[in-house]
Amino acid sequence: MIDNQTSGVFVISATPFTADGALDLESAKRLTEFYLEKGASGLTVLGMMGEAAKLTPEESLSFLDTVLATVAGRVPVVVGVSAPGLVALRSLSLQAMERGAAGVMVAPTPNLRTDAQLTGYYRMVCEALGPDVPVVLQDFPLALGVQFSVDCLLQIFAENPQIVMLKHEDWPGLAKLGALRTAEEAGAGRVSILVGNGGLFLPQEMERGADGAMTGYAFPEMLAQVVEGCKIGKRDAVEDIFDAHLPLIRLETQPGLGLAFRKEVLFRRGAIASPFVRRPGPKLEAADMAELDRTLARLEKRLAELA
Repeated sequence: MIDNQTSGVFVISATPFTADGALDLESAKRLTEFYLEKGASGLTVLGMMGEAAKLTPEESLSFLDTVLATVAGRVPVVVGVSAPGLVALRSLSLQAMERGAAGVMVAPTPNLRTDAQLTGYYRMVCEALGPDVPVVLQDFPLALGVQFSVDCLLQIFAENPQIVMLKHEDWPGLAKLGALRTAEEAGAGRVSILVGNGGLFLPQEMERGADGAMTGYAFPEMLAQVVEGCKIGKRDAVEDIFDAHLPLIRLETQPGLGLAFRKEVLFRRGAIASPFVRRPGPKLEAADMAELDRTLARLEKRLAELA
């Protein structure tokens, strides 16, 4: 199970499809092994970048079963269970936990606007799931349009101890991250904080107190290097490597088109058999491919120089 001390790199898994759009479970096995070989401390499946909303309920469970069987207990697996209604959210959560998941991730529904609505929502979620299901709260205002204040988050964590982790994706969010850690030092309960946004601010977020990353960048070994390097005081050394990856991180972090870039890189790295993004979804044009070619060539050259 995940807990409030969980750290490292939880890679958000892509969901592989065949070239005609069918779920590709053989690639799911290959991709899972790829993530583990590249240093993942854990995996997160059925997230936004995993195209969870485009899967049928049967496909979601089939993909989850494949990942869990491939992982075979080597690392914890968090399952995205966000849904408009609590009945569907609870059903998927309990099925995931029964299958061996280490926790579930819940994003707020987009209609929540006030602190009272947000605290009330997570109170209902935790009551529906019961106290034995570890929960990750996803704070991603750029995608969801929902804003959590620091005080609101602290109240939610205090009222619901089963929320053991924050998926921090506010942008800009360094001040919020620092404020949460300052509150912890002043006596607030601790939660694990893993950061997203493609890892775009990872070294700075580690400096402010993050425990690691939860994102899907196609070079997870770099994320693992940065997290470990920052923990042992070698930020300058690993930040040179991080800086070399920034142009590709920018491509992958773009709203919409970024997923197509990410899947194309995973395809080129041999992790999946097809870069297909299920419809409706973006498709790379010739100019996009040329830009990716140049970006990858520059990355390879710079990493060789650093080596």
